[in-house]
Amino acid sequence: MAWTQADVDQLKAAIAKGVTRVRLNGEEVQYRTLEEMKSTLRMMEDEVAGRVAGAFRVSYPRTSRGL
Repeated sequence: MAWTQADVDQLKAAIAKGVTRVRLNGEEVQYRTLEEMKSTLRMMEDEVAGRVAGAFRVSYPRTSRGL
């Protein structure tokens, strides 16, 4: 799901108010705990910032002689 900065701001506001029911992207979401909300917020912020969870870098060795 593509999150926007507005969605991130909305979830932050809900956390600040202490509510566990939020409407994001036109869908109402009920969170069980504050930790669940914070975890979702981190995931959303990473996606908005362009960071992908689980992404890794592949590097290949370079040689100047031989193989």
